[in-house]
Amino acid sequence: MNPTTPDLPQILDALNPHASLVQRHLWLMSLLQWIRGRADDAPAAVARLRLMLDAIQLRPTWQADWQLWWANFLGAVDATSLLADHGFAPRPAFMSELGNRLRKKLLPQTPETTDLGELFELLAPTPFDAEWLRAIDPDTLLRVQRLLFTAPAPSEDSLAPPLGSGQSLLLDALTYSVGQVSATGFASEIRQRMSDQAQNERPFHELPAHFERLRQAVLQQGPRSEAALQAADVLRQQLEACRRAAQTVYTHLEEHGISVGIVFRLRQLRERVVRIRDLLSCLQSETPSADLAQLLARLVLVSEEGRSIRALIAASSHLTAAKVAERSAESGEHYITRNATEYREMLRASAGGGSVIALTTWAKFAIYGLGLSAFWSGFAAGLNYAASFVLVMLLHWTVATKQPAVTAPAMAAKLKDMSAPDAIERFVDEVAHLLRSQFAAIVGNLGLVIPGVLLICAGLHAAGLGPMVDAEHAHHTLHDLSLLGPTALFAAFTGVLLFASSIIAGWVENWFVLHRLDSALTYNPRFTRWLGPLRARRWGLWLRRNISGLAANISLGMMLGLIPAFAAFFGLGLEVRHVTLSTGQVSAAAATLGLDVLRHAEFWWAIAGLFAIGPLNLAVSFYLAFRLALRAHNVGRVERQRINQAIRARLRSAPGSFFWPM
Repeated sequence: MNPTTPDLPQILDALNPHASLVQRHLWLMSLLQWIRGRADDAPAAVARLRLMLDAIQLRPTWQADWQLWWANFLGAVDATSLLADHGFAPRPAFMSELGNRLRKKLLPQTPETTDLGELFELLAPTPFDAEWLRAIDPDTLLRVQRLLFTAPAPSEDSLAPPLGSGQSLLLDALTYSVGQVSATGFASEIRQRMSDQAQNERPFHELPAHFERLRQAVLQQGPRSEAALQAADVLRQQLEACRRAAQTVYTHLEEHGISVGIVFRLRQLRERVVRIRDLLSCLQSETPSADLAQLLARLVLVSEEGRSIRALIAASSHLTAAKVAERSAESGEHYITRNATEYREMLRASAGGGSVIALTTWAKFAIYGLGLSAFWSGFAAGLNYAASFVLVMLLHWTVATKQPAVTAPAMAAKLKDMSAPDAIERFVDEVAHLLRSQFAAIVGNLGLVIPGVLLICAGLHAAGLGPMVDAEHAHHTLHDLSLLGPTALFAAFTGVLLFASSIIAGWVENWFVLHRLDSALTYNPRFTRWLGPLRARRWGLWLRRNISGLAANISLGMMLGLIPAFAAFFGLGLEVRHVTLSTGQVSAAAATLGLDVLRHAEFWWAIAGLFAIGPLNLAVSFYLAFRLALRAHNVGRVERQRINQAIRARLRSAPGSFFWPM
């Protein structure tokens, strides 16, 4: 226990029913801190609670003061905010809740508040409070109820038993919660995305009427009357119908694009339905003190989760991540070769990509020679890379390092059904197909980027122009790409950028589909007047097919160009190392220095750096994309271990299958 915490007699003597609001709250915090102790032993906390009850029985005057204190406390705070609102966003929007959680992280809270939900986070700030609340035995809970909370006196002019303060609060919380569920169901962005059957059944329309029947039964006959119990059962069935109707929205989202804001609202609705069920259980329980203690324990855990920014983003973006992985899997399938014919086609396509990168290398050194400022040099380099990557895409060629981020989800999609007897073996076959596809792509890229750069250098020399790069910068290029420097680190970082470009592509495509921009381009009168109906339709279809590739290539090119410039501004010295671009630079440097370069160690260390850059580009981007896809498909640790064992077995038995068709 904290040595500064007062002992029990001091705390009991400090009880003042007429104290100010903030002093009452501070006193309650000190009492709970004494019960909590060192916050490491739940049975010990329950024992201290019993000790407090024993002390109360020995001091009847204290019990009377507590009853008055409790009445003043409930009269000053809004308890509905705890029972109905706690753990839910004040406004049903993802960004507002993100800002709210950031505020809670950065700014301290005050006990000078009438919002019991805010005060509760100060009264029970850790998961240990849930632990000791759940550890309270029924006898102790009964003593708490009898000593601290008096039952209401019966009314002579009413046949129904009067509601206690706790039951009245629960009924108020139910009223508010049911209203929130109805409002969410009536929201246009939710209602319009429900299935036709759900809209025809109108479950949200009937919900308020069913709750009103329950409320009247509780007020007139009591919460455990036969009429109230029947009305509660009907209300639960109606809530389940509302939950099923809201669930149909996910089908629409999966078909027409994921909205994080809508997913967040659906999650809030589902959790409010669960809260209503908990409140009903407390209201009609035969042991209300036990159910209320369990509810308070759950609210403690809700407080803990409500402070987590990571939990908010993970819960709201899970479907988006799954959809990004699914769409990446669709586009990644055509990068995997499964026979000799497809293998040769990959060599051809990657050779074409290498020829474009040779021109990109020339343009890079030309931009470097302009002597622009860091930002504009990076911006121009980014445009150069982006234009080159888009050109490769439009020509249906390929750049090797762009493949892993989209092929990894295609691999993980094969793991959806692990129950089939040959599922692991088929997956290992896919791994072999993927790796040899990557090998073919790298061979094709490098096989043409080297002669392409050398031919450009020869053409410049024949035209009487200067070399692609002068001798000083040639040595500087070889030094920068040396394996002895930070090349490996920069190559791994470039792998992260390759993965990030695939995520950007998935988000952009999801955004494009969600807002139905292909339909807007096809049918919007402004576009059809400007482009003509047929051309507008062609543009809409073309963008729908290519928006992901455009987003991936443009974002990757701009990141490769601009991030080093921004890193230099902050003094980080962070560079990018892309294997095909780096190979072109080494080729240009070698062309400038001539055959004599073969005798210099810096050239061979640069070659060694290239052998590190390629695998790191591929491995890091593939690993990150594969992990995302595994989480999206809920592939467990046991399945991953089986997969790893099967891959190692294939490497021992047929290593050549990972490099060329067998």
